[in-house]
Amino acid sequence: MSIVETLSFEPNPKRQKIEPVSTNSLSYSTCIHSFARHGVCTACNSLVDKRHFRSFHYLSDGTQIRHDSIALAKRLTTKFSCMGEKKLHLVLDLDHTLVHTTSVPSLTEAEKYLIQETGSRHDLWLLKSNEDPVEHLIKLRPFVHDFLREAHKMFTMYVYTKGNRYYAESVLELIDPKRIYFRKRVITREESPYMKTLDLVLADERGVVIVDDTSDVWPDHKSNLVEISGYNYFRMSNSQCSRAYSEERVDESECNGELANVLRLLKEVHCGFFRVKEELESQDVRLLLQEIEFNRGVLH
Repeated sequence: MSIVETLSFEPNPKRQKIEPVSTNSLSYSTCIHSFARHGVCTACNSLVDKRHFRSFHYLSDGTQIRHDSIALAKRLTTKFSCMGEKKLHLVLDLDHTLVHTTSVPSLTEAEKYLIQETGSRHDLWLLKSNEDPVEHLIKLRPFVHDFLREAHKMFTMYVYTKGNRYYAESVLELIDPKRIYFRKRVITREESPYMKTLDLVLADERGVVIVDDTSDVWPDHKSNLVEISGYNYFRMSNSQCSRAYSEERVDESECNGELANVLRLLKEVHCGFFRVKEELESQDVRLLLQEIEFNRGVLH
């Protein structure tokens, strides 16, 4: 359960259902409370000025947090997660990180056999949409289910994709159909159309690890980033390789592939962070990642 569902910064917080409010019956107030839903303060029921709030509706419908309260909300989220569940936060990209997706018309002759295999394979799915007449194939990266199951023990996980929400939700139906791992923590291009940023992740940056195959989309958070090699199962239009995995009818290794390697690193980070329990407030995954990278450089 997220901080926006369990916490209030108000002196005497009371749970109440927020009903739609007519703007004719309310005017902007001097309310300084921290949480609002659909433009209405959850503490005093006054209409708030949306310029003073940031939307986190993807976490909980209509949820908004006052700008000057976000840093505190992030710190409390990380503190409670660390102390209570012994978990950090993990932000995962989708495309070329957990899956590879291609359009059916772009398949080469050597790949078209895959269309018939979609009904019998657990790692290959045909995506059809009323919004898009073009059908797509989604290929899950080897080890993805094991990766998510093990990472879930150590991290509260987010999906952060440059794809649209329909696409993200479709992929999650395949890798997390019961929403055990991600719940509603899905950020798409609707919320973040340009660069990716941890500003939209409700957790302190010192406790967040990012896994993405593209570093350029994280201009302000490279110290939190674990860059994974991109997963390209289908033939890429600009690929220089002689044959793709799909054409060769082979795949990336499960036990020694990129997700398995990243999982080992994540376990190392988690172990290092929680090694000294009384110093959790001063621990920082960015320093741990830097230290791990340095040590591996020395060993090699």
